[in-house]
Amino acid sequence: MTWSERQSIALRYTFGFGRGHLSTFLSNLSMLGLIVAIGLLIVVMSVMNGFDKEMRERILALVPHVTVHAHRPMTDWREQMAVVAAHPDVAEVSAFSQFDALFMHGSDIETARGVGLDIDADSRLLSSLTAAEREDFLSRPDGLVLGRGVADRLGVRGGERLTLVVPAAGYSDRPARFESLFLSGVLDTGTELDQGVAVVNLRLGSALAGLGDAVSGLRVTTSDLFAVSRIGWELMNNLPSGFYTTNWMMTHGNLYAAIQLSRDLIGILLFSIIAVAAFNVVSSLVLVVFDKRGDIAILRTLGASPGDVAWIFVLQGAMIGLVGVVLGSLLGAAGSQMVPGLVSSLERLLDMRFLNTDVYPVSFLPVDLLFRDVLLVGGAAFFMCVIAAVYPALRASGVAPALILNQDRN
Repeated sequence: MTWSERQSIALRYTFGFGRGHLSTFLSNLSMLGLIVAIGLLIVVMSVMNGFDKEMRERILALVPHVTVHAHRPMTDWREQMAVVAAHPDVAEVSAFSQFDALFMHGSDIETARGVGLDIDADSRLLSSLTAAEREDFLSRPDGLVLGRGVADRLGVRGGERLTLVVPAAGYSDRPARFESLFLSGVLDTGTELDQGVAVVNLRLGSALAGLGDAVSGLRVTTSDLFAVSRIGWELMNNLPSGFYTTNWMMTHGNLYAAIQLSRDLIGILLFSIIAVAAFNVVSSLVLVVFDKRGDIAILRTLGASPGDVAWIFVLQGAMIGLVGVVLGSLLGAAGSQMVPGLVSSLERLLDMRFLNTDVYPVSFLPVDLLFRDVLLVGGAAFFMCVIAAVYPALRASGVAPALILNQDRN
């Protein structure tokens, strides 16, 4: 029997060209299970990839990868910036001042972590501002940028004035300080940073923190996100005594690890669903073999070898897997692109937010469809379908034609 003849019979059993409605129904049922399982896995993996991407490219692009602190106010920060910038793995370094404050607007009071930044050296945090808001902030010595969450809780918008209360700083004996600041813009990064950040210029931040001309530390951006521990130690060794470093793994590492763990666990869970769908091919093909015993006996009497019969059912399993993989991959790719819009529409319809940055790292459902994931899922599913077809194929090759034909005659 030639390969084209084997394929022709396998196609007839799989897609029902002519007779054989039971085998077609069972094949379609197996395909449907594969399509749903593969599509679901690709959608979920794309969402988890989206969280991973947003964590790396959005959140970690806004926070310093390494932060250099000093036990006392950093008065010689310009000299130390030059030392830090000389490290080969440092891409950017800027000074910052940090303070805790109360923000008052009418009868509303909110707490936030105030940060004074040298905007000319580190402008990433304000990248979500419009050009007009940015220009207004840079032109005002009393300019303020609040995170969206803080601004919403205070009920303020750009162009309004707020009262800032800063308690006595640890390095100063002065009493609590009151300042009237102009809200130049609202920071809307779509991340957890919006819930508790307030940005002022570096000079004002140092004054509010009671540091004078000193700063709280240095914000360092590295060329390798996952080498920050090593880079931090090397920077600390290059600096004089009295300095220490922290990195993003200390502040956001647990979140990143949780995202990676969730991605792996969900992948294992859904791969098991694909395995169940693939091995459903076993039961389907066993029933097809039972239904086609007469056809198998006739093929054997016409000269087909047991190997020919076995290959027919292996090819049928491969065809079921191929159709399921192709349609499931298309369904998963299309579904992953539609999910963010569907979630947004459902949020508007129900007037509620499923993701909020006071709980989740981002306020939207991110999606990142990777071609390698589609290949991985599709390849694994196809391989499992072919393996699952081996047992029914062996059963089919072992059918005794004389016994079957004798039973049919009786």
